Amino acid sequence: MCGRFALTATADALQAYFEATELERHEPRYNIAPTQPIIMIRVNGDVARRPGDNRPDRESLFVRWGLLPSWVRDPKDFPLLINARSETAARKASFKAPMRHRRTLIPASGFYEWQREGRQKPQAYWVRPRHGGIVAFAGLMDTWSATDGSEIDTGAVLTTQANAAISHIHHRMPVVIRPEHFTRWLDCRMQEPGDVADLLVPIDVDFFEAVPVSDKVNKASNIGPDLQDRVEIEPQPDVEPPVAPAQSDQLTLF
Repeated sequence: MCGRFALTATADALQAYFEATELERHEPRYNIAPTQPIIMIRVNGDVARRPGDNRPDRESLFVRWGLLPSWVRDPKDFPLLINARSETAARKASFKAPMRHRRTLIPASGFYEWQREGRQKPQAYWVRPRHGGIVAFAGLMDTWSATDGSEIDTGAVLTTQANAAISHIHHRMPVVIRPEHFTRWLDCRMQEPGDVADLLVPIDVDFFEAVPVSDKVNKASNIGPDLQDRVEIEPQPDVEPPVAPAQSDQLTLF
């Protein structure tokens, strides 16, 4: 699951990291929430190359976080797809075409997750690369066209089973694509979903570290850097499991 993340790296740093020819300018963002614009990196097949230059041209664009498949008629009747399960995305109607034709990278500085199991009050964590820097989530995008001809680019984050460092907080985490695999992941011309399935696995257990933070991140209107300040975890009494009602042989209408 990935419901909030942050991107604080500069545009110049992103351009160097992703080797992008074009990059959208942006301000540091500490609490990116669903339906907000997010940056995605994709291969731009329309850019003219010099003779003999076979390197892919990568560009960035802003898309709405919450994928809307191109075949949807009325977006009001369709759920907000902020995440896609990597294990089944290639077979699901909503993600099948993007997995084949529109794979992207999503720049991030880390993500937020909430530990709920065994707690009366969820504990928020800021999950960041242990050694800092930029991380690239695996993403999917699609373009939805309205009846008036207007278009909107939308996208989702691919998730996978959490590794041992994160699983005590949540059972899912974003798929991370390492720089040495960028070209293969973004190559939707030659690489089919089955060819890149080996990339859709949990990142190494020592890649991320989880920092407990305050519940201020729960509100999308809170956008300051203090959201990532470490806090002490408040001890809470164990949550007792609900007691099942006593079984009875008497029938009931309710």
